[in-house]
Amino acid sequence: MHLVSFGRRLLWLSLFLGAASPALAHEIRPAVVTVTFADNRYQIEINANLEAVLAGVSPRHKDTTESPQAKGYDSLRQLPPAALVQRIEAFREKFFEGIQVEFDGGRVTPAFDDVVVPEPGDLRVARLSVVKLSGAIPPGAKVFRWRYAAEFGDNVVRLRAGVDGKMEAVWLKEGEKSEPYVLGMGLKPRTRGEIAWQYTQLGFTHILPYGLDHILFVLGLFLLSAHWKPLLIQVTSFTVAHSITLGLSIYGVFSLPPTVVEPLIAASIVVVAVENIITSRLHAWRPFVVFGFGLLHGMGFAGVLHEIGLPRAEFVTGLITFNLGVELGQLAVITLAFGLVGFWGKDKPWYRTRVVIPASALIALVGAYWTVERSFF
Repeated sequence: MHLVSFGRRLLWLSLFLGAASPALAHEIRPAVVTVTFADNRYQIEINANLEAVLAGVSPRHKDTTESPQAKGYDSLRQLPPAALVQRIEAFREKFFEGIQVEFDGGRVTPAFDDVVVPEPGDLRVARLSVVKLSGAIPPGAKVFRWRYAAEFGDNVVRLRAGVDGKMEAVWLKEGEKSEPYVLGMGLKPRTRGEIAWQYTQLGFTHILPYGLDHILFVLGLFLLSAHWKPLLIQVTSFTVAHSITLGLSIYGVFSLPPTVVEPLIAASIVVVAVENIITSRLHAWRPFVVFGFGLLHGMGFAGVLHEIGLPRAEFVTGLITFNLGVELGQLAVITLAFGLVGFWGKDKPWYRTRVVIPASALIALVGAYWTVERSFF
């Protein structure tokens, strides 16, 4: 295969990433399930994209537009709250079949208290509804477990004793059952190695395959030069910066709202890509620019950790290994890009004109679109 075809592959990769961006808001995110135990009762709140569940959009798709049920999903997405509540009520029996509430190994059926559905709003943005369940804790029960059907998607289950009690969170995938939660004591303690592995995976998947805007930014860093020295300088600057704001955001020292962070992250993609077109070498200011943008990306990374939470007993372990997973994801992106075009073409006379400039232009256009969309829509 001709080497120029590798450049075309990178262009198509960038186009695909742009089309599937989370900015389009069709990304399938995990449901957030909050279980509270108080006064011999339990309450469960399920915050989820119920249209995707009703339409039968498979969680194997990363985006609702990829599903054969996309039209059905879009139709449900347009329904006013009252009409969607009726559809949810009709689905109630099947929904209860897909959730499992257990005490001491025995399944119980909670009461369906309420469902809160927001107005449709921007149809490109996923609507998150809240299902509220509750029930009495069986007398003498000691252990609670939870399961959310695989066909409903992944879920983050957050468990706490009392409204103000400490919260423990676990990300559950593919219908797996939560670890035993001992009432009054909490989850069975996990080893440091288990926690490290879980958060490393979480950080990695936040880049590949779900961090599509972060992927384009890293590709922008790669495209300036496929040689190791300028790439190492940029990646190190980016890593140090996002590590700082990730830690500060999680500790609650400093943070910005997503409405500010997300458009700026998109703008950072534009700046890096445009500079790739203007210059072919690493100027002194570039690492400082990348550092500044890394601070923004760190606050973006913090969003997923705010969803799932960090184990209090191993807070530092979870934070460090999540960051390690992010780094491994970024290295995977660079390695794939290098294998696709860098290794074969970085020293070729046509590499800049046929790969770097066209790919950077496309990345800049995608970033500009995201910037406008995230700022005004």
